[in-house]
Amino acid sequence: MKKIFILLITGLTASVSYSQEISDGVRYSQDNLTGTARFRAMGGAFGALGGDLSSLSVNPAGSAIFNNNQAGLTFSNQNIKNNSNYFNDEMSTKDNSSVLNQAGVVFVFNTMNPNNNWKKITIGANYENTNNFSNKTVSVGTNTNNSIDDYFLAYANGIELRNTNLDYRDQSYSEQQAYFGLRGKVIIPASNTANNTQYLTNVPAGSDPTKGKYYQENEVHTVGYNSKLSINIATSYNDRLYLGANLNVHVTDHRSTRTFYEDNANPLQARETISNLRFNNEIYTYGNGFSFQLGAIGKITDSFRLGVAYESNTWYELYDEITQSLFTTTENSANEVFDYAVNPNITNVYKPYTLQTPGKFTFSGAYIFGKTGLISLDYSIKDYGNTKFKPTSDSGFRELNNDISNQLTTSGELRIGGEYKIKRLSLRGGYRFEGSPYKDGKTIGDLNSYSGGLGYNFGGTKIDLAYSYTERESNQGFFATGLTNPAKINSKLNNVSVTLLFEL
Repeated sequence: MKKIFILLITGLTASVSYSQEISDGVRYSQDNLTGTARFRAMGGAFGALGGDLSSLSVNPAGSAIFNNNQAGLTFSNQNIKNNSNYFNDEMSTKDNSSVLNQAGVVFVFNTMNPNNNWKKITIGANYENTNNFSNKTVSVGTNTNNSIDDYFLAYANGIELRNTNLDYRDQSYSEQQAYFGLRGKVIIPASNTANNTQYLTNVPAGSDPTKGKYYQENEVHTVGYNSKLSINIATSYNDRLYLGANLNVHVTDHRSTRTFYEDNANPLQARETISNLRFNNEIYTYGNGFSFQLGAIGKITDSFRLGVAYESNTWYELYDEITQSLFTTTENSANEVFDYAVNPNITNVYKPYTLQTPGKFTFSGAYIFGKTGLISLDYSIKDYGNTKFKPTSDSGFRELNNDISNQLTTSGELRIGGEYKIKRLSLRGGYRFEGSPYKDGKTIGDLNSYSGGLGYNFGGTKIDLAYSYTERESNQGFFATGLTNPAKINSKLNNVSVTLLFEL
């Protein structure tokens, strides 16, 4: 398959973007609850607790709680079930994946001077798979209002016919979408003059000229990950105040394969019109980013702690590649059938761009009941409206950033966790709530998660086990332009994690 650099072929457009969407910004701004099994079992409420390798991802001061060197590994299995409802037709799909979820180490250096109030310095590193993109959704139903022709018309109208007749590699993204629609006979020009800029549908409607019956299937399969490597340093002042900082390196790799199918049983016409089609899109996004974190934990009493942490914006440099193909079948009233394959066999490789995801504040409290147990609470605030695509000199990005500001909002996240110890055995539970990042509260709904687990301390080695259940609803549009009727998706995620910890 050939690859072409889109910026070398788009002399007709000033945009460096192809079709980034609000959902792309949200995807890289959200983190799933991951980390060690103890962290996961207690709902991630470690902002004031520390003493866990994954607590560094919430509050970097947490490493200063450690008394001994420690290293750990976590393996997770994720099972996700998506129930889709599209025009009252239901479909269920499942996806299962296993990953190395976390790996980290902390080294503790105690002061040798008993008169020094700065009691220790800790240095650590922790890797976490912050988002496992392995997922699959299938939506099917009969749309009585809109066909895929709306997608191609939305891009084609306003483009001169002479530009859609250029070789595929010499066209802008919008012209390429018009090219697919025209070559696949989904749309036709209103006139055959070279300067024509208006196009008509070639999809037959029903007896009502404004409506038809369009059976549609949309399958989306995603793979990939978002990961964060944190380099940590922290210190303790008189064992009452703990301060820490992280430098974070983020890596993302996301591949989405989307297949859309449509057919209709509307009355045929004398000329050949669309009978069915399949439109394939494969989008690959990859890149890396940088962020930093600052945090503090105060031991108010021997039992009560408060914590506060700040995570900066993450600045990603991202690359996009897209491959498309369209296969259509037309038919006329004489029952003649024609097949068309529009497959340039070319991957568009776009110029890199910057994505700035929003920062986050976390406020925490914890109460420790001696050596028998504890309860902890975190509350985080993140303004998704601050998500930005750059360079802002790009007109497409300016419009997209305005849409982000208008549609996304500030979201709160509540995490509650508890632990009870019976000699060497620990019993744990947690709850997590995360508000919708969208103002409408429906495009992506609120998240609720329940978790539990146990751990056993063998002395120098510990083993922890956790189970978490997460549920969220969303409205998933097949396309961001033209055909935007959403399928309602109910997602249920089950996760099992196992952590091995070693004192060094």
